[in-house]
Amino acid sequence: MSRQFVITGTDTDIGKSVFAAALTAALGASYWKPVQAGLADGTDSETIARLGGIDPARILPERYRLKIPASPHFSAAQEGIVIGLDDLDIPQVDGMLIIEGAGGALVPINPELLFADLFAHWALPVIIVASTSLGTINHSLLTIEALRSRGVPIHGIAFIGDENVDSEQTICRIGAVPRLGRLPVIDELSPESLQDAFAAHFDIGDFAS
Repeated sequence: MSRQFVITGTDTDIGKSVFAAALTAALGASYWKPVQAGLADGTDSETIARLGGIDPARILPERYRLKIPASPHFSAAQEGIVIGLDDLDIPQVDGMLIIEGAGGALVPINPELLFADLFAHWALPVIIVASTSLGTINHSLLTIEALRSRGVPIHGIAFIGDENVDSEQTICRIGAVPRLGRLPVIDELSPESLQDAFAAHFDIGDFAS
């Protein structure tokens, strides 16, 4: 069976897709965003392909493409759609697969189902992407607690932003999760600069099968 990772964040717009692009490229993996909410400004799959320099053949089509950029349960309801657990079976691919959630772990997929519940159903290792800015300790520990309470395996946490040694150490110590690395702010983001930053700050062996 191929190795699979799920990427979730402690909040929206913290750089989860940037990290996912870097990891997908570094592993030569395929990428899947099962639920895309918001189409007008581009999709996360398009961002992954552009930032990671990923072959479009390795970008799997979304299961749901919802027009409104909002929580998926709301976006789907506006289109008369109810997303069910059985609608989100993991596609089979050759090699590794990176799966990206929407927003944080407790974002609703439908009125009764959260992404954390879906992750528990999948039983795949989850990588938490967290910022290093003020508030990250609380947000990160809440995310860890929400996942762990559902029995979701946590592979580790990846930080994004300027170095914050105390916050990073505090989260990993109290949350009892491995620190995978920190992706710094990249002034001129390109596939090359992103891969250089990832290689400098992460050990690819931490993601090996």
